[in-house]
Formats: sequence, structure tokens, C-alpha cells
Amino acid sequence: MAENYTDPSGNTQAFRAFAANTAETPTESPSRTGLFVGVALLVVLLIAVVGWIALG
Repeated sequence: MAENYTDPSGNTQAFRAFAANTAETPTESPSRTGLFVGVALLVVLLIAVVGWIALG
């Protein structure tokens, strides 16, 4: 460890500055519902086409 390293827990002000800089705010991930619905529809369509070809 470098000699000029200051432990942020050494005093309250340094710790608060450290915590404020490293705390990540949770970001909202995009919803995947549309992707799941699209894939499900594609699978159903593919099964229908294969069935139509097999029986037709």
C-alpha cells in the first residue's frame, strides 16, 4: 500500500466523502416483458407453420 494512502474510515468527514463517491445508485433495468412475448409468439408461429407443412 502506498505511504500517502489515507484510510477513509480514519475520520467522519473523509468517510462521508468516500461513501458519497462510491455509493452507486441502483439504475432501473429495462423491462424484458416485450422480448419474452415476442419470443413466445415466434415459437407459436414456428410450431404452427411446421404443423401446417407436416399435415398439408
